[in-house]
Amino acid sequence: MTLSQQTGLALLRIAFGVLLFAHGYVLKVETFTVAGTVGFFESLGLPAIAAYAVIFAEVAGGLALIVGFLTRLTAWLSVPVMLGATWVHLGNGWVFSAQGGGWEFPALLVVLAVTLGLTGPGRWALDQHPWVHTRLPAWLGQPA
Repeated sequence: MTLSQQTGLALLRIAFGVLLFAHGYVLKVETFTVAGTVGFFESLGLPAIAAYAVIFAEVAGGLALIVGFLTRLTAWLSVPVMLGATWVHLGNGWVFSAQGGGWEFPALLVVLAVTLGLTGPGRWALDQHPWVHTRLPAWLGQPA
């Protein structure tokens, strides 16, 4: 893989990580609060534990992606979270300007997660460090 491809993947990974972290921490913890997020999930008929799992997945997953740690696993684990977000916004219409936000943005995040799951972290990732790289179980896949 060329240097520019590695750099592109790194930028994709970091940007996706920042978005996940922001949606988990800034939006769900600081803005809506954990209690408010739990209430919203329950209003959708989902159990409270789902809200806590999504908050954890977005905050921890976002940080892991930013530093490039367990990138492929984190990306694949974020796919169901992003599919859930897409499902929540389906009834609002396509574009972000729709009341409650459209589903195009969470659908794009699904594509980003799948892309990183297939390709790996790119440059500047802890996954690339020899100490981490040699200790990852084979089922996690090798970083690109």
